Amino acid sequence: VQLQASGGGLVQPGGSLRLSCSALGLILDNFAICWFRQAPGKEREGVSCMSSNNGQTSYADSVKGRFTIDRDNAKNAMYLQMNSLKPEDTAVYYCAADPINYGLEFWTMYDYWGQGTLVTVSS
Repeated sequence: VQLQASGGGLVQPGGSLRLSCSALGLILDNFAICWFRQAPGKEREGVSCMSSNNGQTSYADSVKGRFTIDRDNAKNAMYLQMNSLKPEDTAVYYCAADPINYGLEFWTMYDYWGQGTLVTVSS
């Protein structure tokens, strides 16, 4: 089982990036999916999650209205569209999946993780 994250990079404040995460060895449609991030010197934090059954989404207050989580079952992939990026969004972003949606707080409960992709927001 493998999750492969990509799409990070350097972007100016106010810019956009779209992160992708492809899955091998599991059917993402059957899993809750989440994006987490970890900035240097800080704890890992939840960014956004989507349930598997009803597609219900949740977002951290800091990204509401700017980030959108999505999945493409045909491609067995998940995405995070990030708009209006701010320097405080700079972090390594991780995709994660689990049969159970533990929400944004309990990141240690998620079984499957991507390797992380670095997003740097700077002018």
